[in-house]
Amino acid sequence: MLIEADKRGNELLLLYSEEKFSVPKNIHIIGTMNTADRSLAMLDYALRRRFAFYGLKPAFQSEGFRTYKKGLNNQKLDKLVSCVEKLNEIIAKDDSLGDGFCIGHSYFCNLEVVDDQALSGIVEYELIPLLREYWFDEPDKIREWSDELRSSIR
Repeated sequence: MLIEADKRGNELLLLYSEEKFSVPKNIHIIGTMNTADRSLAMLDYALRRRFAFYGLKPAFQSEGFRTYKKGLNNQKLDKLVSCVEKLNEIIAKDDSLGDGFCIGHSYFCNLEVVDDQALSGIVEYELIPLLREYWFDEPDKIREWSDELRSSIR
């Protein structure tokens, strides 16, 4: 692969055009990858050999998100976010999940309207289905946290 550090700058003849191609040494490739997607496990190992990785965690406590949330001025949203932060503590400690499965702040970003319907939609159609996938074999845990999420927006 021409993107590997020791292959940069080396020219290669393209198969169909007879042109030479290389990746310059000063090019940096930046990409994103959802490490929670278990179907990528084998690809993940191949990529880890070729790239540096920088992990990102949910940014509920970042200045930007706190300012955004404060501007929305919605107590139910505040309670829901707090509930998700508590849920993330459970997810992070779960042996079958871990930090990479924590629920991110993006579920709450760019909301056009923050009303009961919007918050209920996030809970019912985004968060609870995610929990069903995470804990498909633990219905009591799904029920417990579904109830917690629903209660936070009542």
